[in-house]
Amino acid sequence: MKSRWADDEDEAAAEAQRKREKDEKKRLKIEKQQKAAEAEQRRQKQEEADRDNEPSNDGKSIAERPAKRRRLSPSHEEDGTAEQAPRRLLRFAARSWGPSRSIDNFERLNHIEEGSYGFVSRAREIATSEIVAIKKMKMDGSAQSGFPVTAIREIQTLNAAKHRHIVELREVVVGETMGDVFLVMEFLEHDLKTLMLDMEEPFVPSEIKTLMLQLGGAVEFLHQHWIMHRDLKTSNILLSNRGHLKVADFGMARFIGSTPPLNLTQLVVTLWYRAPELLLGTTIYDNSIDVWSLGCIFGELLTRDPLLQGKNEVEQLSKIFELCGVPTEESWPGFRRLPNARSLRLPRTPQALGSIIRAKFPILTNSGTQLLTSLLALNPASRPSATQMLAHAYFKENPRPKSTEMFPTFPSKAGQERRRRHASPNAPKRGDAPALDGAEVDFSGIFAARDQEEKGAGFQLRLV
Repeated sequence: MKSRWADDEDEAAAEAQRKREKDEKKRLKIEKQQKAAEAEQRRQKQEEADRDNEPSNDGKSIAERPAKRRRLSPSHEEDGTAEQAPRRLLRFAARSWGPSRSIDNFERLNHIEEGSYGFVSRAREIATSEIVAIKKMKMDGSAQSGFPVTAIREIQTLNAAKHRHIVELREVVVGETMGDVFLVMEFLEHDLKTLMLDMEEPFVPSEIKTLMLQLGGAVEFLHQHWIMHRDLKTSNILLSNRGHLKVADFGMARFIGSTPPLNLTQLVVTLWYRAPELLLGTTIYDNSIDVWSLGCIFGELLTRDPLLQGKNEVEQLSKIFELCGVPTEESWPGFRRLPNARSLRLPRTPQALGSIIRAKFPILTNSGTQLLTSLLALNPASRPSATQMLAHAYFKENPRPKSTEMFPTFPSKAGQERRRRHASPNAPKRGDAPALDGAEVDFSGIFAARDQEEKGAGFQLRLV
């Protein structure tokens, strides 16, 4: 409602006066800017004219001198040829990591396998139609538990381990919630475990040498870059139809320095591939635990069956002592000081102390037996490094390693259907307790039974 005390005519006049003053100030500001711009243009023209009229060393002004043609690239005019040298383009490395994309960029095709730390599926990238493997990380409980350390280590080590025999991590993508994290990796048609289950015959010696050389090259690269894998087994080793082997599943891997930490996790490596010092409770270990796993994989490639199939840690130790002999202070100095070794009751008869690797693999050559025996040495200090393994005489004798181009091809279960489940144990999970924890274990009986069978029907081992 209009105020009865308002003076409309005076208010209108005051408003008009304020508008005129504002317009006048704006006009003066514009004129000032235009004059400054004109003065700057005149100054620049004057400077250019002064430079043109300035005499040079030959007495001519710059304006009088002919213009020179700028040569952009060197030519071979002095050689009498008009051909120009090839130009080099500057290349700048593109960013490999950035904001995470969505899992909606991929179409899931089929499930491959469930591991200890994730679900692996085959998928197609919608934009490029490229086939990839996608691993959905398992989260520990609720969101309050935080991001799993196993997932952090796997991403960190895969990003650092760029090698032709290590599976490539393309990117990390996310889903709708904070708990949906996926690793996008290259897809390979087979894993060694499933492949050997479907093979009618084991790999021939030349193929085994090729596989062990590729696997040893990957392990050598990891160890040279201060990475322990800590879960090498045939189900974590992928093979393409072109014969290229790649190591995968870095959920238990970790970085170490030149001197390993003094309190590492004891419960690492899947049971059938676990080194004896880990079964005896040590928390101080090094790359030699990966070398023991290489020996177990070597034996599995020879027979298609896992070399040491224990149902628990006690039975696993017994099978190791059956195959490799009983440790002594001479063969393994200080083993009695390990936490779980103090309560062991071992036989003292001389016939029960030796290794039977030669009897178990009669078709293996002398150098092959020597290599397998050194990889499965009970004393970690006696095992060769990955570099020493690659230089062993076994790989230089006949038959020579087969070329990857000549490798046989097999139908891909991962590419067509769900893989068949097999009875091998899973990798240890965080929070699991070791079965051997100071309990008293008697191993003397198994060697008496072995000696009885050796006197009877050859070198057949018996489960106890």
